[in-house]
Amino acid sequence: MPARFELHGVFLSGPTYKVGLMLSLAGEPFDYVHVNLREGEHKQPTYLSKQRFGQVPLLVDRSNGRQLCQSAAILEYLADTLGKFGGATLDERLQAREWLYWEFDRLAPAIYRSRSIRKGFRKGGPELLEMYATEADAALTVLDRHLAGRNWVVGEGATIADIDIYGVIAFAEEAEIGLASYPNIVAWVKRVEALPGFGPTGKLLPPETKAAA
Repeated sequence: MPARFELHGVFLSGPTYKVGLMLSLAGEPFDYVHVNLREGEHKQPTYLSKQRFGQVPLLVDRSNGRQLCQSAAILEYLADTLGKFGGATLDERLQAREWLYWEFDRLAPAIYRSRSIRKGFRKGGPELLEMYATEADAALTVLDRHLAGRNWVVGEGATIADIDIYGVIAFAEEAEIGLASYPNIVAWVKRVEALPGFGPTGKLLPPETKAAA
């Protein structure tokens, strides 16, 4: 019997990793389909009929035929349908959603784009890298202060806010953005990585299409 979920993406993609991490932490096996971006597979009609933005990730829920895109929206959907990592109360759910939007606006651009430049995926010179480093510091300072005296971003347990934000910070080293100046974030990272079902970047997702174990 095939797995309920089918994740389409690229193993180097931060947003794809976030969804894979959520499924892994939730104990949900999933089939993985590699999307060949270099050959433009994500811009072909077949793919666009499922992922309207022509991006990764794409999650297919075989139990109802839903085809979902945008990692934050997918995380919310999985929290709702699986009843995990959504927050213990309505207030926690709303706060988690706020952190998802904050991360997309303030944290992800600096780290993801710096990483892309460092790895040669995006063009950019020293001035651009310096600007992103400044933006990353501002965002990381906000997060570090928020985590003072807290184990998790929202409430008393891990939520999609933690999964979403970790899916960006996990790539900070590749972006050459150090975390040593943010001790609360460093401690929080260790807690996330100790969660049952956790899988690190580079290992959680395969570099090619693979069915669930």
